[in-house]
Amino acid sequence: MKGRSGGDRPPARGALRRVAREARPFLRARTGVILRLAGWSLLEFAQTFLSGYGVARALDDGFLAGRPSTGVLWLAVAAVAVLPALLAARGVFGGLADLVEPLRDGLVRRAVARALTGALGRAGDVSTRSLSQVTHQSEIARDGWAGLVLTLRSFVFTAAGAVTGLLALSPALLLVVLPPLILGAALFLATLPPMAARQRAYLAADEAYAAHAGSLAASVRDIAAAGTAERTVAESRTLAGIQLAASRSLARWAAVRVLALAVSGRFPPLLLLLAAPWLLRNGLTPGALVGALTYLTQALAPAVQALMTMLGTVGGRLVVVLDRFTDAPPPPADDPPPGPAPAAAPPPRGTPVAELHEVTFAYGPRAQPVLDRLSLTIGAGEHLAVVGPSGSGKSTLAAVLAGVERPTGGAVRWRGRPVRPVDATSVRVLLPQHAYVFSGSLRDNLRYLRPDAQDRDIAAMAEALGLDPLLTRLGSLDADLVPDRLSQGERQLLALGRAYLAAPPLLILDEATSRLDPAAETRAEQAFAALPGALVVVAHRIDSARRAERVLVMDGPRTRCGTTGELLRSSALYRDLSGRWEPEGAHGTKQAAATAEEPDADARPGRAEGAGVRSTPPPSPV
Repeated sequence: MKGRSGGDRPPARGALRRVAREARPFLRARTGVILRLAGWSLLEFAQTFLSGYGVARALDDGFLAGRPSTGVLWLAVAAVAVLPALLAARGVFGGLADLVEPLRDGLVRRAVARALTGALGRAGDVSTRSLSQVTHQSEIARDGWAGLVLTLRSFVFTAAGAVTGLLALSPALLLVVLPPLILGAALFLATLPPMAARQRAYLAADEAYAAHAGSLAASVRDIAAAGTAERTVAESRTLAGIQLAASRSLARWAAVRVLALAVSGRFPPLLLLLAAPWLLRNGLTPGALVGALTYLTQALAPAVQALMTMLGTVGGRLVVVLDRFTDAPPPPADDPPPGPAPAAAPPPRGTPVAELHEVTFAYGPRAQPVLDRLSLTIGAGEHLAVVGPSGSGKSTLAAVLAGVERPTGGAVRWRGRPVRPVDATSVRVLLPQHAYVFSGSLRDNLRYLRPDAQDRDIAAMAEALGLDPLLTRLGSLDADLVPDRLSQGERQLLALGRAYLAAPPLLILDEATSRLDPAAETRAEQAFAALPGALVVVAHRIDSARRAERVLVMDGPRTRCGTTGELLRSSALYRDLSGRWEPEGAHGTKQAAATAEEPDADARPGRAEGAGVRSTPPPSPV
């Protein structure tokens, strides 16, 4: 990363050159304003000059010479000199407004012009960027420019008054005072380019990590469902490492800046005291020595520290913000790049995609198992429905099959290999009942699992799943989604759309169509069944089971698998569920449910306590 090496300096210097190139005509056009500010600031020059010179004369010509009245008079002159400087503040701030407000107005005009030009050029990110520039960045620039002008003006005239006073007291004082001031200033100026680069790198790393953390907070469920936890942790660790490295680099240069402040602010008084015997032997008066200390401690040191602090914080941020206005506008958006090469041909129908081998799962070491030695094979192109009463372990099976939960016994295999988190996103998609939709464009939501999907792919998906009415209502693929304004059914449709675009080898719908009407649910399941991958549906309606090639009936650890016809003959639980799920008389299941329960001879033993058929039917569709 450039922020950690010297390679980041040219961009920082380039930004400074761009800003300086734009600033020169702006300042030339306001020469009169600058001269008025300088005129008012001459009062501050006089106040600084008299502060040290008055103290020196009060001692040498007054108190030390035995003339107290003269000493008091010179101190009064130094004190009264403060009043004109205070009155000058009004004129300074009036001139400051004439220098600062035009900057903000010019930046706003530039941002608006760029937004209009970008809109005509179809630059997708211009409007958001320009809005930030108009409402936020221009205010940062105005406040930073105002603070920089005030501090720089004060430093120039304060330093000029102090240096003039030192020269008036004794030219030899400059030989002691100026070298550390110049050395500290040079060291500080040398830190500006690398500090600006490090600050830019740190802000970029901080923004990247904040954006990453914000996206994680809203998609924890999907990360777990997609099995990308390890990849997400690795991404977080990488971003945190970049931010830490940028922070350390910034801190190292900040230490150099502290050294520069110490050299320019603390060394001059110390050197003056060390050189005092030599200066006094060479004709310096005691009053001049005290006056020089007054200049250093009351004027020069505070002015230097204020200037360095302002340049180190506000100055760097001002250059970064102004550079965002002076850089070239983004080019018009071209057609999206072509997607990746087509995937390899799907495996022949029936090839095992997911396998459970004697899988057992319990939520604690002493808990009753939810799955007990369950073996199941799901082949490519197969459509399997999972049914059972509430609490029978359907969602647990979906989680184990998707690799979200690890079995406590047995093994889960994908494509003949043990489950590995790194394979999760390329093998399966798990859609839970509560669909995840994030704030962003409709296109980004639909392409969440397949970022390279083209608009033609989205159109084909919408036709297959019946999403056209929803897309029409939302306006366009670029429409911004507000999740709270979508119904649960609309959220499920969007989640189904992104899963269809991904077309994984294994798709698991854990009641992911529960908020759709029966016709929409039928269309969605038929569309997914037509894909080459395997489809597992945790059924919400009995019609989902009838559409499947095989049905897995779950009642805790007790399971039975077969076709609908086979289960109506052999599973009392399935007959009971069929009767409770349908109106009386439909498909003759009520009559079948009234038949005496047949023993489930081939059901697995170890039925979980309390896992019988519930007396209330599953929730009706909305």
